[in-house]
Amino acid sequence: MLGLSPRSVGLLVAAFLFTTAAYAHPAPPRVISLAPHATELAYAAGLGEQLVAASAYSDYPDEAKTLERVSNYRGIKLERIVALKPDLILAWRGGNPPKPLETLAQLGIEIRYLDVEKLDDISGFIRELGRYGRHPEIAQKNAAAFDQKLRALRTRYQDATSVPYFYLLSGAPLMTASDHAWPSQLFRLCGGANIFADSPAAYPQVNMEQVITRKPHTVFYTGGELPASWQSMKDLLPSLAQHYAFQLNPDWLTRATPRALQAATQICEALDTVRSAT
Repeated sequence: MLGLSPRSVGLLVAAFLFTTAAYAHPAPPRVISLAPHATELAYAAGLGEQLVAASAYSDYPDEAKTLERVSNYRGIKLERIVALKPDLILAWRGGNPPKPLETLAQLGIEIRYLDVEKLDDISGFIRELGRYGRHPEIAQKNAAAFDQKLRALRTRYQDATSVPYFYLLSGAPLMTASDHAWPSQLFRLCGGANIFADSPAAYPQVNMEQVITRKPHTVFYTGGELPASWQSMKDLLPSLAQHYAFQLNPDWLTRATPRALQAATQICEALDTVRSAT
């Protein structure tokens, strides 16, 4: 969104109130999502038919690709959102600027923040969003299925042998994720031990010497292939890490949606492979 003057904001408010005064909000509400994970959660809750717009990179399920884009890394298209007359906006504090959302709230539009912090939050948000839809039973079914899969993984791996791992987030600069970052709980679920768990930063920049001295048994990465800078230094790692590097689906790993358990399954199977080799 580009910056708006107080006069422009005032005109938006007036226009919105004028156009909505003549009729009541339709039921169920019109919904706009301002984050890819929020879009996925909305579909999982059965709100697909009610979504009128979404953020950039809202690409799952396939139906989401046809939605109009009203936000991206630059900001939010405030005027367009107002013109679409939403009743409910799904937002994310970690990725959406606060001021335009405050303006939208002043217009009487409900803002629901989907700030997922732990895996159990996913099914909770699905159930909550289901109350806004025509078919709340869809939300209940999908939430229950998620909970069942999560319980099964927890039961299976609660006593698994710990495996030290390094998550290669970026090769230049060399970056990883600490236990403060979202992906780490998926590794912990499977018995992974993050060699940079204690870093105060969620996504710290590290160096190869630090990786080598912490002796990971395996490496995980996203993207097409390991960066060339990593390939040139991997021979200095413990032998297990040299032979066991696993590629993960980035959307499954980084989005707080039901597909996170697909990433967890990938991770669990990879760690089982490493365990069998020790």
